[in-house]
Amino acid sequence: MLFQLKELCVYYKKSCICQSVSLEVDHGEEICLLGRNGVGKTTLLKSIMRLLPSRSGSIIFDGLDIVHLKPNQVAKLGIGYVPQGRMIFPNLTVLENLRLGTAAQKDKIKAIPELVFDYFPLLKERLQQRGGSLSGGEQQMLAIGRALSSLPKLILMDEPSEGLSAGVTQGLIKILKKLSQEANLTIFLVEQNLDMALEIATRGYIMEKGHIVAQGKAAELQHDDIVKSYLAV
Repeated sequence: MLFQLKELCVYYKKSCICQSVSLEVDHGEEICLLGRNGVGKTTLLKSIMRLLPSRSGSIIFDGLDIVHLKPNQVAKLGIGYVPQGRMIFPNLTVLENLRLGTAAQKDKIKAIPELVFDYFPLLKERLQQRGGSLSGGEQQMLAIGRALSSLPKLILMDEPSEGLSAGVTQGLIKILKKLSQEANLTIFLVEQNLDMALEIATRGYIMEKGHIVAQGKAAELQHDDIVKSYLAV
């Protein structure tokens, strides 16, 4: 098992946002976490990266409980993070954005991995272009490329299809599936786009009001009753 959450509780001020969340992700899996807005999905990812503290519970990665680590230490262990809204640095060039990702590499070379350009050749063409001048889809490529620059074992992705056209989203799905299959990358995907999430993931969890309320194979999560109960607006 690569990654586990055990009874994780995360508070925002006095409100318990994530309530005793337990889940697990094995090596090489593509897992999705689904749910409506405001149920705690983004809070959960931020807590995994230790950007938000947890009140109780465990976060086990590669056999190590990481709850007491700092965000940079978590990244160096092999967890990459693509935040909601992409959060690239608009005034830095593509090259500078990618170099920020290499800071979490274990070796001292800190080179941008060739796999970034293998999967996102457009980034190589735009290395000297400022991140803020890229289109939404190109910025998402850059955000993923920056996370890949740390050479992660596990990548956390928060709403990667947000603000993207259907065509760009389909292209992103193909790239993510190839990354998982060819680059031995484990993916944990938070999405509201049900079609995208279940096209990438083989298994998933559904969150409601801070709890995991359903889990199963991707095909099982498409059952009408589950979708109507927990995912319909």
